[in-house]
Amino acid sequence: MSGSKSGFTFFMLTVPTLLLYLFFFVLPVGMGIYYSTTNWDGFSLSYKFVGLKNYIDLLKDSRFLESMQFTFLYMALVVVVKLFLALLLAFFLSGSIKLRGLIRSVYFFPAVLSTITVGLIFNRIFYSVFPAIGTALGIDWLSQNLLGSKSTAIYGVAFTNIWQGVAVPMVIFIAGLASVPKDLKEAAVIDGATPVQRFFSVTLPFLIPMLTVNVVLAIKGALTVFDYIVAMTDGGPGHATESIGFLIYRHGMNEMKFGYGTAEAIYVFLLIGIISFIQIKLLSRKEVGQQ
Repeated sequence: MSGSKSGFTFFMLTVPTLLLYLFFFVLPVGMGIYYSTTNWDGFSLSYKFVGLKNYIDLLKDSRFLESMQFTFLYMALVVVVKLFLALLLAFFLSGSIKLRGLIRSVYFFPAVLSTITVGLIFNRIFYSVFPAIGTALGIDWLSQNLLGSKSTAIYGVAFTNIWQGVAVPMVIFIAGLASVPKDLKEAAVIDGATPVQRFFSVTLPFLIPMLTVNVVLAIKGALTVFDYIVAMTDGGPGHATESIGFLIYRHGMNEMKFGYGTAEAIYVFLLIGIISFIQIKLLSRKEVGQQ
């Protein structure tokens, strides 16, 4: 009897969390899937069911395809550079250096700033500061506003994201480096392993769980980038930096194509899920204890 009462009590304790999950996740996703099959403009009380028309039209929409191309290129650039720098900083800040705690705090400071604030600040830096420095030093490429050219605007946005976003994966990597057993590292040194061999044979397997988390977070953040685009380029010049997240906003809010924009959001939702599933499966095979 006591066992059944305990089970009922534990179940009742999960009810608030379950209701919140259903109300704030399951219900919105279900409504989004439904509205993606309509031509609703987001405001009218009447709309028509169009089935899979929005999904089919998206595959023929050059603006959507260009947005996906930009988003994938941006994702590849940000994820690779951000995680590489985060790992280097984690190694540096895990060593025996003076004022290590203060230096860690300094590197982590950008992470607590608003992305909109950072975007606006770097917008002014790219517009005024860098061109002035480039002109003074006689460097042609630096004297131009990176955000003003279709071919270079992506690098300006990516640089800003990397500058602010490297802190969180760095902290996660630092925690992972602390979990590597010292006796294994000492044994590798005694066996004559080079630093590169020690990293791939000893350190990396213990970092795989942290690497998995960082990759998922970095991919998700890159695929849904929005704040930096709004603050720095507004999707321009032209549509050069119109990310898929920004395009969804424009279709839904500016162009009154809520159903169409929701279909785009469903595509991104599925895309993030598929990419995350694949990379988790691939990286989990490299974890300690896995074959």
